[in-house]
Amino acid sequence: MALEILMPALSPTMEEGTLAKWLVAEGDRVQSGDLLAEIETDKATMEFEAVDEGVIGKLLVAEGTANVKVNSAIAILLEEGDAADATVSPAQSAAAAAPLTHEANAVDAPAATAAPAAAISNDGTRIFASPLARRIAADQGLDLVKITGSGPKGRIVKADVSGAPAPASVSAPPPMAAAPAASLPSSASVEALYQGRSYKTVPLDGMRRVIADRLTEAKQTIPHFYLRRDIQLDTLLKLRSEVNAGLEARGVKLSVNDFIIKACAMALQSVPAANAVWAGDRVLQMEASDISVAVAIEGGLFTPVLQDADSKSLSKLAVEMKDLAARARSRKLAPHEYQGGSFSISNLGMMGIDNFDAVINPPQGAILAVGAGKKRPVVSDDGTLSVATVMSVTMSVDHRVIDGALGAELLDAIVNNLEHPLSMLA
Repeated sequence: MALEILMPALSPTMEEGTLAKWLVAEGDRVQSGDLLAEIETDKATMEFEAVDEGVIGKLLVAEGTANVKVNSAIAILLEEGDAADATVSPAQSAAAAAPLTHEANAVDAPAATAAPAAAISNDGTRIFASPLARRIAADQGLDLVKITGSGPKGRIVKADVSGAPAPASVSAPPPMAAAPAASLPSSASVEALYQGRSYKTVPLDGMRRVIADRLTEAKQTIPHFYLRRDIQLDTLLKLRSEVNAGLEARGVKLSVNDFIIKACAMALQSVPAANAVWAGDRVLQMEASDISVAVAIEGGLFTPVLQDADSKSLSKLAVEMKDLAARARSRKLAPHEYQGGSFSISNLGMMGIDNFDAVINPPQGAILAVGAGKKRPVVSDDGTLSVATVMSVTMSVDHRVIDGALGAELLDAIVNNLEHPLSMLA
């Protein structure tokens, strides 16, 4: 039977992509796991693989084609016995390719008869199944992860799912009420305001569109509140200078931002109730401190995630952050490297910004906006006037996840770690 190869969803936010390059040609025989094409998503250029074996009958989308919708047909795969001009009936349409990484969220198939994309086991390995087996499993509500395949190389075939017991029914949670749609002006109405004025139209690329959509969603649906503190940095700056002198031979240099990452990670461990994310109808309290750090790139930003930042040394965090930032700027991050996290840091201090309010990165519970450290007059507890290097920070908090007192406790722990930095070297 001839199968359609569909444009895959290679990231949770991907709605369309650019077919940058075909890695196969018409007439090529492919096996499960062979690379088919390079796809430019809203975040990166990624390769994707074949799930089914067969012969590439026709390439439907030319290289370099932009704005190819997810789940639209991009090629025809011929199976054994198919003629070169075989057509695909709606009942035989199938996603013959699956996302490269199991972290990417697949979108719904365009027709009920289309076979679902390949299942992923709990350990991240792909479960191979024939298109017919996938359709039968989807129709009967069967979990392919729990079925042992009898086909070649353990592939799940029709016989494996035809006699499988149906799962016990589970009551679905009530649907969440949809947020009211914002009334946005059309591009034509905005352009009409500037009739007769010179301007340049800059079309939105995939990344800019996703940033606009996510930040609009965040500000419309997340009840933000803001907590502000000043932090004296002189002790930290002195310690940083001493530590960097010892690390110079290893080619490692700690930044103030590395200390901030570590301080936030340790604070989330000391205030575990604040190490949480919003999951729609519940709160997920995380165990490890996975910290997202905003990295500006051409046309947008990435937020690579430093996993288990609480258990890593400052030098290890510095090396890992440098690598993630470099690959973010060249758009070489894999989805699992910028998804997740429970807390974000956005630092504009190096650009001279004194303070600002950052927008929460859903589903995370909070984000810390960091300003520049500058010399300021300060008054000590005994009334003595002196000069200190002071950095202003603002923590934006999701009130659904973290209440005011809990947020204040978390921010206090962050401030204490930065003003007593020796604790971060233990």
